Amino acid sequence: MISRAMDILADDELIISKPRAGRIVNFPPRVHLSVPSRPKVLLVGGYAGSGKTELGRILARLTHWPMLDKDTTTRPVVEQALELLGKSPHDRESTLYRESIRPAEYEALIAGMMENVECGTSAIVTAPFALELADRTWCDRTAANLARLGADLHVIWVRCDAESMRRYIRHRGAARDASKLANWDDYVKGLNLAFEPAIEHTIISNSANARPLQEQAEQLLATVTA
Repeated sequence: MISRAMDILADDELIISKPRAGRIVNFPPRVHLSVPSRPKVLLVGGYAGSGKTELGRILARLTHWPMLDKDTTTRPVVEQALELLGKSPHDRESTLYRESIRPAEYEALIAGMMENVECGTSAIVTAPFALELADRTWCDRTAANLARLGADLHVIWVRCDAESMRRYIRHRGAARDASKLANWDDYVKGLNLAFEPAIEHTIISNSANARPLQEQAEQLLATVTA
């Protein structure tokens, strides 16, 4: 009976049988992707709380490509720099942050992306990218730099309704979001919820009535790796 149950699970690809009766769990089932002939860069942007990092993690689990997230990569350095400059480590709204520190964050993030591509490795890069993706010159330059290294750029923008973003921001409880939540109405007025990048792109919806991100990620990868 146990052997029969194992056979059924194997048929459904929920376990993978190995020699000498070894088995490993395969849940969620693997997405079978063709190996890309050229490195791919999936650049995932979206406002705070839109779900861009969650999408990035799903894509990374499905592809096993490295994921470079701006907050994970740069936050400790940013917080230390802000404190040394006499600011709150959680400041993301001041002129000092926006004009002096933010550009350096993105410079470091893009440098990490380029280094992976120079090694022939695909990468998933997650950050808001709101200013960058509105700038056609920045988009074209980034795509050209990647093409020069034999890599393809795929831009993804994660769109989400304001209430879902606020709910997610509250749930994660990050100190850097305190100012946004305290001034939510003013913050939302400054967002373009219908934003589209200035370059060819894919819109992923993470609003309350959207399809699960897992499904959308699998569909995206089927196109990217075709």
